Amino acid sequence: MKTFADRFRRWFEHERDSYTKAFAMIASVPESRRIEVEYEQAIDCFAHIDAARQRWLHRLGHWPTAPAIRPHGTALTALAEQVVKTEAAWIAYLAVLDDAELARFVEWVLEDGTRYRWDVEGILTQMNGHAWYHCGQIAQLVDRLGGKSIQTDYIFWCKLPPIHPSAA
Repeated sequence: MKTFADRFRRWFEHERDSYTKAFAMIASVPESRRIEVEYEQAIDCFAHIDAARQRWLHRLGHWPTAPAIRPHGTALTALAEQVVKTEAAWIAYLAVLDDAELARFVEWVLEDGTRYRWDVEGILTQMNGHAWYHCGQIAQLVDRLGGKSIQTDYIFWCKLPPIHPSAA
């Protein structure tokens, strides 16, 4: 029987697949269009997703420092290397995720002094939806730049087999 924690591990596998596709989308932008602001926005959006993943890991106690939440001007190759490190840390964290961890509350303080408290289940749900949202933005930017957008919806990742009507 699958556990509730298994759901988050599965969602993260989909998220990782979406990141691979987001990299491919950005790489598909024609060289002549890579000087445009939308190209930098697509990379910055991806860097933001990764920074948010690191920040949540930091709040959970599994990343050494809290990164800037809105990185700007990151080179695509440097971002690719950073994503590998972030994913490895998430894989290690999720490997031991259980119901007790999902129920644990985490507190943090924003730069403006605002304090928050949330359970790990809510944090992991937010992280997953955040990634989906920004992968959609990347697809739109890439499409406008003449690159190839790639489907990242969960239903397509699941590769559902069609149901064939029975012969009557």
